[in-house]
Amino acid sequence: MTKLTELREMSDEQLDATAKEAAETLFRLRFQSQSERLNTPSEIKKNRKTIARVKTIQTERQLAQPQA
Repeated sequence: MTKLTELREMSDEQLDATAKEAAETLFRLRFQSQSERLNTPSEIKKNRKTIARVKTIQTERQLAQPQA
């Protein structure tokens, strides 16, 4: 799992890539959970939290920018 401090140090492009990768992994895990048993069901929760953390950081950065 990616720590919050590691996410904050990432650039915007890296955050986008991390969120996209976590979303794809989450999709595969959900699909797999419906068709068979998962070895580690906690991975679904970890990916959801990673996506939420990335979106939170992106929103914080967007709000921190001066409004024109």
